[in-house]
Amino acid sequence: MRRDRFVIDARVQQALDDGSPVVALESTIIAHGMPYPVNVETALAVERIVRQHGAVPATLGVVAGQVVVGLSPDQIELFGTSKEVEKAGERELPLVVARRAHAAVTAGASIAIAEAAGIRVFVTGGIGGVGPLAAKDFDISADLQAIAGYSVITVCAGTKAFMDVPATLEYLETMRVPVATWRSAEFPLFYSRRSGVKSDWVAQGAEEIARTFEAKMSLGMNGGMLVGVPVPEEQALPEEETRAVIGKAMARIRDTGITGKAVTPFLLSAIKDETGGRSLRANVALIRNNAGVGAEIAAALRTIT
Repeated sequence: MRRDRFVIDARVQQALDDGSPVVALESTIIAHGMPYPVNVETALAVERIVRQHGAVPATLGVVAGQVVVGLSPDQIELFGTSKEVEKAGERELPLVVARRAHAAVTAGASIAIAEAAGIRVFVTGGIGGVGPLAAKDFDISADLQAIAGYSVITVCAGTKAFMDVPATLEYLETMRVPVATWRSAEFPLFYSRRSGVKSDWVAQGAEEIARTFEAKMSLGMNGGMLVGVPVPEEQALPEEETRAVIGKAMARIRDTGITGKAVTPFLLSAIKDETGGRSLRANVALIRNNAGVGAEIAAALRTIT
């Protein structure tokens, strides 16, 4: 992907030129992941948290066919309110650019854009993963290929909760992606702190992650790393509750016959209904928490490079 085709915010460009820490942020959580006004409020709060931790935020998206690195507050408001904002993975980027459309970018597309722009840390809520029926429908998110293929550290709260966590981690191992958990013995389950899947690498701090990534780059081993950060305890749902509401939400998907890009927004809405809104509060808490961790990692990368 060509950086010279991007529209890069002046503050982001200055930070990149100076070697200051920058954190890339996705925009599907704004356009398709949360209701208004929580989506816009959360996006702006996440940017503030990144700044408070000493890094520069760069929310990514496509505006009128232009890839933008560092959406303005007005553009974030547009993404949070307009029904015309599409959802674009890396595959769809040429289509939305050619049509001069608006599009929120997925985790996978964000990682591709971040690497091209020279940003080494990307923060999201949850990544796509191996779907629960992948053995039948080959539902494996393109996010995983992006994490493996682009030299960016992805910070998340695990996969979307309805994905198959053990299969996702097995796939990432096959793709040679180092996976760390942030001060936790288990990989997180998005709304819940624990998934029952033990972590092979428990990272105790940002410098440890930054040094490992730098060692990976120095060895000529291109590709990314994944950091799973548990949702804060106060807003976390118990693991058994998360699994129960996911089961109910998946049953609603089967009853309605919804497929493709509509699945994730439908499931998020169904889970919100099943938990009386507590899943939305957990989602807000985890992305805010991830932003602080990502900014710490970005700052640590600067000190060791």
